[in-house]
Amino acid sequence: MLGRTPICRVFTAVALIVAMAAIAPDAEAAPAFFVFGDSLVDSGNNNYLATPSSADSPPYGIDFPTHRPTGSFSNGLNFPDIISEQIGSERVLPYLSSELTGQKLLIGANFASAGIGILNETGVQFVTSIRIFRQFELFQQYQQRLTALVGAEQATRLVNSALVLITLGGNDWVNNYFVQPVSPRQRQYSVPAFSTYLISEYRKILLKLYELGARRVLVTSTGSLGCVPSELAQRSRNGECVAELQNAAAIFNPQLVQMIQGLNRQLGSNVFITANAFDMNMDFISNPEKSGFVTSKVACCGQGRFNGLGQCNPTSNLCPNRDLYAFWDAFHPTEKANRLIVKQIMSGSSKYMNPMNLSTMMALDSMS
Repeated sequence: MLGRTPICRVFTAVALIVAMAAIAPDAEAAPAFFVFGDSLVDSGNNNYLATPSSADSPPYGIDFPTHRPTGSFSNGLNFPDIISEQIGSERVLPYLSSELTGQKLLIGANFASAGIGILNETGVQFVTSIRIFRQFELFQQYQQRLTALVGAEQATRLVNSALVLITLGGNDWVNNYFVQPVSPRQRQYSVPAFSTYLISEYRKILLKLYELGARRVLVTSTGSLGCVPSELAQRSRNGECVAELQNAAAIFNPQLVQMIQGLNRQLGSNVFITANAFDMNMDFISNPEKSGFVTSKVACCGQGRFNGLGQCNPTSNLCPNRDLYAFWDAFHPTEKANRLIVKQIMSGSSKYMNPMNLSTMMALDSMS
């Protein structure tokens, strides 16, 4: 009859409203979390690629709740896992995981891939790693899937209010500029000039991330590049940090902060916050005992000098207590060291976080 809505349509509309309410993000829940970058934050994407740079075999994951490898370059939880824990969220899954479907999409996704850098050429030796702009293409694909799930308006709101983590730069120095004996980039650029070039390219990356909807972005500086067991094994005589890599980080990191401050001024908002990973690392490297470590030079899992040669694998030397070691393998911190880093990210002073720490940022967001 005219003027009446068929009962079947009413039931259909009610069912649709109920379904949308069930999958819509809770305003009081933890924000969605998106992760971009290299092996420091890769949670398993490289497991799905034909690359030698993966963490898919024991003893990786030995201290994870399942005691099995997850694809993270850690003995247990990695850096993003601990941030998820701190913000009250579930662990975000690798984007390439078949488990990332349905409501799992609302939690966020990890797009990071071991071996990559700011520059597209960085990490070519790892064959099929997901370069940063390809990670962004996958992020756009993710947003299309999210839109199909919750609608365009809700999807935009979720992305705009999400926490985003990006970690890049270390590989551009370690696996590009300082690749022995003399890399093409060393012939082309001095260390200061290469740093300036990297910063200019990183700026483009961050602006693209903003264009894709990111409004709260945590950007980590490079860590103490010259102090990781791999560099100690190859370049250090007595276990001292390698000066030329430390110098590169000392040039690059302040430039990164300056560039981000300029971006924030340009955008009229503190979209980007920087985490001083270098000083966070040096706290436990220069005084391991204060942080409860027996050593910050020898990796827990590895072989050769300082356990810093080759990859961690089932035949490697393995320390019995990972909590006593600052480094898990030749490049990556243990879960305990990552927890110390995340603690500073959450509540650290201006020495570590600029212009604010993550707790302050989230508190401000909750008031807006």
